[in-house]
Formats: sequence, C-alpha cells, structure tokens
Amino acid sequence: MTAYPTLLSPLDLGFTTLRNRVIMGSMHTGLEDRAKHIPRLAEYYAERARGGAALIVTGGYAPNRTGWLVPFGAQLTSHTAALRHRKITSAVHAEGGKIALQILHAGRYSYQPLSVSASSIKSPVNPFRPRRLTPVGVEHTIRDFVRTARLAREAGYDGVEIMGGEGYFINQFLAPRTNRRTDEWGGTAAGRRRIAVEIVRRTREAVGTDFIILFRLSMADLVDQGQTWDEIVALATELEEVGVNILNTDIGWHESRIPTIVTSVPRAAFAEFTVALSEHVRIPVAAANRINMPEIAEEILSSGGAQLISIARPMLADPDWVRKAAEDRADEINTCIGCNQACLDHAFANKTVSCLVNPRACHETELQLLPTRRAKKVAVVGAGPAGLSAALGAAQRGHEVDLFEAHSEIGGQFEIARRIPGKEEFDETIRYFGRQLELANVKVQLNTRVTAAELIQGGYDEVVVATGVIPRVPSIEGIDHPKVLSYAELVREGRPVGGRVAVIGAGGIGVDVSEFLTHDSSPTLDLAEWKAEWGVAGPGDDARGALTTPRPAPAARQVFLLQRKSTPIGIGLGKTTGWVHRAALKAKGVEQLRGVNYERIDDAGLHISFGDKHEDPRVLDVDNVVVCAGQESVRELVEALAAAGVTHHVIGGADVAAELDAKRAIAQGTRLAATI
Repeated sequence: MTAYPTLLSPLDLGFTTLRNRVIMGSMHTGLEDRAKHIPRLAEYYAERARGGAALIVTGGYAPNRTGWLVPFGAQLTSHTAALRHRKITSAVHAEGGKIALQILHAGRYSYQPLSVSASSIKSPVNPFRPRRLTPVGVEHTIRDFVRTARLAREAGYDGVEIMGGEGYFINQFLAPRTNRRTDEWGGTAAGRRRIAVEIVRRTREAVGTDFIILFRLSMADLVDQGQTWDEIVALATELEEVGVNILNTDIGWHESRIPTIVTSVPRAAFAEFTVALSEHVRIPVAAANRINMPEIAEEILSSGGAQLISIARPMLADPDWVRKAAEDRADEINTCIGCNQACLDHAFANKTVSCLVNPRACHETELQLLPTRRAKKVAVVGAGPAGLSAALGAAQRGHEVDLFEAHSEIGGQFEIARRIPGKEEFDETIRYFGRQLELANVKVQLNTRVTAAELIQGGYDEVVVATGVIPRVPSIEGIDHPKVLSYAELVREGRPVGGRVAVIGAGGIGVDVSEFLTHDSSPTLDLAEWKAEWGVAGPGDDARGALTTPRPAPAARQVFLLQRKSTPIGIGLGKTTGWVHRAALKAKGVEQLRGVNYERIDDAGLHISFGDKHEDPRVLDVDNVVVCAGQESVRELVEALAAAGVTHHVIGGADVAAELDAKRAIAQGTRLAATI
C-alpha cells in the first residue's frame, strides 16, 4: 500500500516501460557547456536516478552553432562528443533510470550574433537581432535536429526531447508574434507548425520505433500574438501522428510578463492546460510547473487528466524525491520553494546552477557530507538558515550537536519570510529542517539565549555562531515615535498598522513588507483569483497566448515605498523574480519614491525631501512607518569565545549582514559541516 499509487505505478510505452510516472524535467545547469564537466553531470544525473526518477531529461543541447544558448555552449554534433556522453548514460542506467537528451535550438534567444529565427524580430530579452532563416536554412536545421537525435542514440540515450516551447526556435515558428513568413514555413497556422511536425517525422524515421521521442509543447505562450488553444491542439494531434511518444507541458516564454514558476504562483497552476490537452490525444501527457510535492502530483494523475509528472527544480532540491514518496516519507522531502535564486538566476547569469535549499545540487562530486572519523561535540547558536544547515550537516556526519535558538520557533529570517503573501512555501523549508533535525538526533533548545560562559563551560569542541541579524535603526529624528516599528515587529510579532503606511528602505525586505501591507490577513490567493490578478485565460477560452485583461484586487492599504538611493527600486532583486515583485507593487498602487531624504517623523507623519539639496519637501500623512533600512550582525558571542580559545565559526547573517542572502547562508552552513 502507498499514498501515491498512480504516481508510483509503471507506464508502458510499448517498446519500453518507465518504472513510475516521474520525469525529471530539463534544466540547463551550465555543466553541459564544457566536456570537462561530464563526470560531474554523470554523478548529478546518477544521484537523481538513484533517488527513483523514471526518466531524466538533460539540459538543452543545440543541434548546430546557430542554436547555441551562449557562445560555444552545449551542442551534440559529432561522434566524438557522443562517445563522451556514454559516461552520463551509463551512470543513469546503472541506477535503473532512463535518460533522454533534450535538443534545444535557442533561435532568437541565442546570446550570440549568429542567431537565427523564423523572422528577423529581436527579442526584448536579448541584444542580438536574429537573421531570418531561408527555406534552405530551414531544411538544414531540420537535418541538424535529426543528426543530433541519431548521435543521442549512439551515445546510449533512451530518447530525445525536442524543445518546442519556452519561446525558443520551434516556438518562434509556431507563434504569429515571431513568424511573419509567407512561405511554406509560415503564413497559416498549418504552415507555422510545419517545422515542428517535420522535425519529429524525420527524427522518428531516423531513430526507429524503439526510441522515446518527447516533445516539449507550449500549451500557453503567455505573450501577445501567441498561439491559440485550437492551434496547440492541432499541433499536438499532428505530433502524435508522426511519432511522438510523450507530450511534455511547457508554459510561457522567457519574455512573458506572467509569472509561471516563482513561489507566488499557486501549486499546479497550469495543470488545467495539460488536462484539457489530454482529451485530444492518445499518447501520455506530462503535467509540469509548480508541482513540488507528491500529494499534488498524485491528485493530478489520479484524476486521469495526465499520465506523467515532469518536475525539474524539485529534483534539484531533493534528488530522493521519488524514493521518499515511495517509502511514505514525504515529510522528509526538501521541497523546492520556487525562489529561483540559485537555479534560474544562476542560469541566466551563465553561472553553474545549484539550489538554495540544497547547495549540493550540481556539486555532488565536491560537496560531500561523509561520515566523520572522530565525533565531536558541536554547539550551533541560532536556528536560521545558516545554523539549521550547519547543525543538520554536522549531525548527519556523526557529530553530537546542540542547537540553541532564542525564539520559540526555528527558521530565523525564513520564519518571517513565510508570512509574506506569496512566500508561504518557505514554511516547507522550516518543516524539512525540523523533521531532519529530529531524525539526526540534534538536541534543539528553543527560547534559549545561550551565553558565551555557558558555551565555554559546555565543553564543546567547536561552536558555530549563526546568531543572525537585528534590524538596523537609522538615524532619523523621531525614529522612536509610536508610529514607527521594525519589519520584524510588523511581520513576526503581528503589530497592528493603519490604512496608510510608509516603508523606509526598498531592498528585498522593503519590497516584501510592501507586499505584506497591500494584502489583508486572508490566505494566499486561490487559483482563480491569481489568474484574474495576472490576466491568464483558460485553455477553452478564445485568447491568443492565453492572455486576458488583468483584474488585480484592490490593495488593503495605501503604501509608500521609499529609498535613499536614486537607482530604480528593486534593481537588486533576482533576475527572474524581481520583475514579478515590481509588477505586483505597481498593480497594487504602491507609490515608489527614490532619492529620498528622511527629515523627521512626528505626529503629522514622515517628513521627506529629495536630492542633495533637500528639495521638494513633502509630508506623508501616514499612520505608521515601517523601518526596513538594513540589518546589523549579532556577534556578541564572538569576542568571548575567541578570548577563551574556543574553536568557533561565524556564518550567515552574523558573518555578513548586508543584503540578507539565504542562498549564501545555507551554503556556508553546509560547507562548514563538511569540514568539521
């Protein structure tokens, strides 16, 4: 008996069987771009196969140089390269998994001057204008796709996934937005989808019938002049006819102004598109996007609306996702929280992808928590992200760990973040650490403000100082006025505020607090409300790109967000998530002011001026002022520990308070634990 009978049941494709219904979806890690990284890729994929994934899809490999994601990026175009890939396929097969190579032509998203597309229309997210591919060029590109598929088979792959979504090359032919051609490769919906059909038809002829072909199908482009639902259905049925085995869901283009996978998107927000499409085809269809826990996957599959689940970032967060589900240990899953900070933000900065909640992702060969040869007595002070990761890692290696936390709950800044509308997923990380600390026999002492003397007398071999931060109190006249409160007092302690609020400081915390203030105390938006907020149409609606008019709910309060700097507000936020926060603030009518001087706070409100000359004085008649003006490290234990000769380490916010960074904190804690 299992709680997830459909999710864990095998799927017979006729010529081969998948051991369960879980596909590890494609995610480009950056390791694909250099041959020297193949051993790391092999171990990265092998760990996911060992954890139970039925079918792994690699990051994207270009079929030719015009399709590179980045200059000299990943491609599979030679027999020599195919032989190197055998290390990857052999590693996955040894763990009982199957693996498919994704063939991805970037089209106008290729970040280099040789890029090509259906038409010469520049992408808003790329400085290079693509060259319009000639009919001869189209034929050559189709042959290149087929060649890469043949090489993938030679390399030992069980199949290929042809990337037809995300606004990449094939998707650019499919949508009127980027295909203005009047020849046989455009002009009509049938002409626009011809290249996708021909690529699959010729690939099937080349690789035979016993080779998996997945097609990543854009089921909602979420851009103006995108495909209609009828066009998507027509393409799906033609793809089935020419030999596709599995249709994988893709939602949105990189230039879409609708969030699709960030933490504020409701779980399984786009499953309805997969369910609707499955009614028109007989081949298996995989649901994707914001499916991060087994119960959500099982609900989708058991309803009969999809036959597979494709999860990418959840496999970064926890390579044992499937195994834990199978062993009824879902409460032990390290859940993907959709933050994007170490995965997509890294990918778009050409850095190696990893995971905020699992720094070992893509670093499996170098960051290992091996059993210790000598168990030590370790104290960790502070149960925020840094302290939690250090305590857990040290305990998993075999050390005896005491974890001290001054508050009544673990989590630190995550305990605050989880209360922000759209960041409720952060609670999953707190749940994960709580359960893992219990399993690792870490002695957790809450409501305990441990002193240096107690640590010195405790006989600890090593002490980890992860005491975090406290809000900085800026030097402003009237900062002690009753109107004023810190972000911690507002969010964690639940201090009441009035209908007009000024927020001092527009960094990440200031933006979060502004979102907190514009919502009432109701729970997260349900799916229907979220779709209305952003203007997402359903699969049955007659709307190009699945777009409709946004209807955001009114803000709960009038909010002023202010910063001293004259730079654009939110410029330092994550590349793939910052625009979402900025759009949300705009939709809620938050007044954003920059280049601000804070003159004083009194009964009349917040007095401000602008610029070096303190011009345009203004009084914001607000009920409250929330201070989000940075943080200061809490390091009061360090000097005494050093004086007593106690071996100690300072990590997380206690180490660096500026721009709180959970990614850095968890990585610091994990890497420290590996060395203790």
